[in-house]
This record gives sequence, C-alpha cells and structure tokens, in this order.
Amino acid sequence: MTWDLFLTAFVTLFLVIDPIGLVPFFIALTNDREPSERRTIALRSCGLSLILLAVFTFAGDKILSTIGIGMPAFRIAGGMLLFLIAVDMLFEKRTERRENQADSVERPDPTVFPLTTPLIVGPGAIAAVILLAGDGNDSFTALMVTLGALFGVLVLVLSLFFISGGIAKLLGKVGITVLTRLMGMLLAALAIQFVVDGILGSGLV
Repeated sequence: MTWDLFLTAFVTLFLVIDPIGLVPFFIALTNDREPSERRTIALRSCGLSLILLAVFTFAGDKILSTIGIGMPAFRIAGGMLLFLIAVDMLFEKRTERRENQADSVERPDPTVFPLTTPLIVGPGAIAAVILLAGDGNDSFTALMVTLGALFGVLVLVLSLFFISGGIAKLLGKVGITVLTRLMGMLLAALAIQFVVDGILGSGLV
C-alpha cells in the first residue's frame, strides 16, 4: 500500500515538475555562466524548491486559505510571470542586458526567479503536494511518502542540471540560440495555458 502510494506520488510529481523538460530552460538561463556557477545555481534552486514544496506539503491548504488565495489566482500569477521571461527569451532582451552589464560585477541570478519559482515550484507542483499529502486515511504516512517522492524527483532534477553543461557544449552557440528561441515560444504557450486554466478554474467563464 505504501509502495503504491509512493509510486503514485513520484509519477505525479515527475509529470508535474517535468525534470527532463526543465533542462532546456536551465541551459538557456545559465549558458553564460561558469560551470561552478551553474552547479551553485542548480543546488540553490533545487534546495529552495525542496524547502518551499515541503512547507506546502505540511501546511499548504492552511496557508492559502488563511491569506485568501485560491489556486486559480496562483495559476494566473504564475502564467504572467512566465510570459515575461518568455518575451525576454524570444526577443533576446536577456542578451541585450548581458551586453549592457558586461563591465558590471553583478549579473541577474535566475536561482529564485524563474528557476525555483515558477518553473520548479509552480501552481501545479504546489497543488500536487497539497493533494498528495492529504491522500489516504493515514495522514502521517501520506506526508512522509509525499516528501520522499518529492525528494526523489528533485534529486533527478539536480542530476540533470549538473550534466546540462555537456549538453550545452554539444549544442554550441548557434544551437543554444535556436534552443533559447524555441523554449521562449514554448514558455509563452505554457504561460498562456496557466492563465487560461486559472480563469477557467475561477469560474469567471
């Protein structure tokens, strides 16, 4: 029974977080970084994601109900944030900013936004852990199983982020440019889908 619950939780979180699908975004957001910087960004984003999703696993429903935020509003906000990143990727605004900041020590850090949230810790992942943690009669077992599955999926995400440098070398500069534009288009579509789902879930339509 516990194994079945774990398998269900792992597959659900794997599909929602989509570790394989995150790799192109990670490459596009960190292709100008040194390998050590990419590893640091990967560790921090996965660590923060684990903490945030663990909090929502234990008290997500209470948090949202207390501050009066529903999942539809969460989806709309996440979609709007993702769309801004998509526009940057499509029209090379990020490249322009990098050139303007070439002499600056500080560069935008994608760890918290958009990697941790909303790409890893998105509305779907938050909703998934809240639902999985409340699944079954034994709440403690459901909590532990959900946390275990969450940890396993994020370890997989981290592993794929670590080998993304090799994937980037295979692609080359032209390949990364093409990939960035493609991911920008897909991200824009994903952002719009989040907004549409949020509107439909709100009952406004």
